[in-house]
Amino acid sequence: MALTCFGNVLFISIIVIITSSLELVNASSMEFQVGDTTGWTVPPQNDTIFYNNWASAMRFKIGDTIRFKYKKDSVMEVTDKDYKKCNSTQPHFFSNSGNTMFTLEHSGYYYFISGAAGHCERGQRMILRVMVQDLIPTASHAPFSFPIFQQLQLLFFLFLSLVLF
Repeated sequence: MALTCFGNVLFISIIVIITSSLELVNASSMEFQVGDTTGWTVPPQNDTIFYNNWASAMRFKIGDTIRFKYKKDSVMEVTDKDYKKCNSTQPHFFSNSGNTMFTLEHSGYYYFISGAAGHCERGQRMILRVMVQDLIPTASHAPFSFPIFQQLQLLFFLFLSLVLF
């Protein structure tokens, strides 16, 4: 009987530890500055894919924000067709504040262009891909999911295992 109880408690403690430490999806949002220290500006003449290279090196997820820093310019989120044509007549989103925050609200592709005349054609545009959200719950959704609590859980269940054995 004691061995059966030990097995049950051990099994339950292993399940609790595993589920409370799942971090398959990072629950915290990140902020990214577009172009890093370069900011949002017309790239050098021979580097027209600068922003696409920057974006492809990042791993964006739903809830992340991107910051566009610029002077005397603007940023627009457009369709893929408008992106290809550098068409700024019907943007989904427009800002010219110089310090624009944009929240990534869905997985898939986002297309950004500069609204300043000629800038998009010279390479100031970017395709950004947001990864599909995992369906596995994260540790942040579980109550008391911080490391010290996990350690206390482990100690508690190990203590029970020894007492019942």
